[in-house]
Amino acid sequence: MSPAQQRGLALWAALLSAVVCLSFLPVSRLVSVLALLTMLGLILAFWYVASHRVQYDVTLRLDDLPEATYRQPVVLVCGDLPLAWPQQSSVLTVTQGCWIRVEEHQDPEQAARQVLWLRPDWGRQLSVMVSVCPQTHANSEALTSRLLALRWQISQLRKETGHSVPLVLNGQVGSAMMNGMLWQAAIPGEGVRVWRESSASDSIAAWVTTGGAPAMQQQVLMNSLMSWFHQHVKAVFMDENPDVPVIAPVVVLWGMGPILAGSLVTSAWTRWLSRHTAMQQVTGWQPVGTDSTVISPFPDFILPLLPEGRGLTPRGRTWRCALGIFTLAAIAALLSSGWNNRQLLQRVSFDIVRYDRIPMHDFGPKADAVAVLRDDAAELDDQARNGVPARMSLGLYQGERLRMPVLDAIRSWVPPPPPKPPPKPKPIPKIIRLDSMSLFDSGKSALKAGSTKMLVNSLVGVKAKPGWLIVVSGHTDHTGNPQLNQTLSLKRAAAVRDWMRDTGEVPESCFAVQGYGESRPIATNDTPEGRALNRRVEISLVPQANACQIPGKTPASSQDDDVSQHNGE
Repeated sequence: MSPAQQRGLALWAALLSAVVCLSFLPVSRLVSVLALLTMLGLILAFWYVASHRVQYDVTLRLDDLPEATYRQPVVLVCGDLPLAWPQQSSVLTVTQGCWIRVEEHQDPEQAARQVLWLRPDWGRQLSVMVSVCPQTHANSEALTSRLLALRWQISQLRKETGHSVPLVLNGQVGSAMMNGMLWQAAIPGEGVRVWRESSASDSIAAWVTTGGAPAMQQQVLMNSLMSWFHQHVKAVFMDENPDVPVIAPVVVLWGMGPILAGSLVTSAWTRWLSRHTAMQQVTGWQPVGTDSTVISPFPDFILPLLPEGRGLTPRGRTWRCALGIFTLAAIAALLSSGWNNRQLLQRVSFDIVRYDRIPMHDFGPKADAVAVLRDDAAELDDQARNGVPARMSLGLYQGERLRMPVLDAIRSWVPPPPPKPPPKPKPIPKIIRLDSMSLFDSGKSALKAGSTKMLVNSLVGVKAKPGWLIVVSGHTDHTGNPQLNQTLSLKRAAAVRDWMRDTGEVPESCFAVQGYGESRPIATNDTPEGRALNRRVEISLVPQANACQIPGKTPASSQDDDVSQHNGE
């Protein structure tokens, strides 16, 4: 991906992280902000790593490398290569695929890393072809050591890239009996097929039948090449080794042409033929020359047998990454929304159960529980009227199913009865106290001429409570005979009663007259002041309903003028 695409993905991931963390996470606002900052830090770190990948040392000239959208097979060619190459670049693109030349001093593993660094999507279509020309090797042991190194490098390449990286083994020899290139390939499931220049593939039997004696001689030499190749090349990659895994080739092919650049007069191939065949006595078993200007063509016919790229283009890969990020964000939002709705369901259900478990007669806790339910109902009603919050949306909202249970629980609440009013205090009779010495002469029960004013004031208080019982009681000090004092007190009370009855037109039935003599003193009788206080006439108004009936007057209520009941004199 280009740097612009990487920046776009980073911004897209940051935007979705902000939406999920700030709108959906079932945590407090502070924790949401901390989670967002953490996500932004991770996104920034990934973007930094992706945009600052380690650039490998340039070992290949890859100026002509196809575009990133190229999806045909790409083959790294290493081993014994032609001395000449059709262009300065190491890349040769043909109709069926792309060949990349890896020189002998170059590391195939490093070359593959460089290719994948430039084209990250080419991992599936990358293959390696090891080409071996036995006529160019003087020592079989050196060749085996070199092939083991290639086996190790290919196994490491597979391990680090995570791709299969198919292996193609190619053996080539030169012979004077050849007029052009002849290829034979062992393809799994198809056996050995023959390819000649400008002709389609054919079976060995058909080729020998149509080619006659020359074809028979060529096939004998080709069979010797196959035997040598299996023993000295293929076995190196297939033998069990505890340190290096087996690398089975997907295709094994052999080629024969008239000229082979770099061939030796005495080589590992010639020595093997001398020991195992009589080919050194056959004319034409050596190449006609070693002209390095003659280029051995690559076996383009095997390219369709190799895997092609199935990866996306960089733009498609960017869209796929964006869709993947969105999917992760959507999953996180759905999980968070589901958790928030689960918390709401558990909280409201707990409040309902708590309310139901409290007895109705336990008014205090019951009132607290119904207050909580009212808060829950207000929250659910607000969500129903103004819309579901984003943190509980995405089609997972559970609040609507809770509204009716909450309302039913609230309706079942019975408020406590109103408190009983405090009992009214028992009315205290109003007492009007009159000084006997101001009303009567000493030892007398007849009212003085100057007592009218005092009696008029008392009558006003009595008339203010019509229908109440008027108790008039007389009292004396302890001077004199107790019996005489009692009689005197009764007569004085009757005199006051008679004056009020006659003057105030109060029925006599409203009065009760009592004489207590000296039996109820209000002060000590040992001092003149105390004895003066004890000589008195008391008028008590008793709030007794219908105690007496005054003609033309409505009976007074016992609750009339409660305040005056406490104003005794």
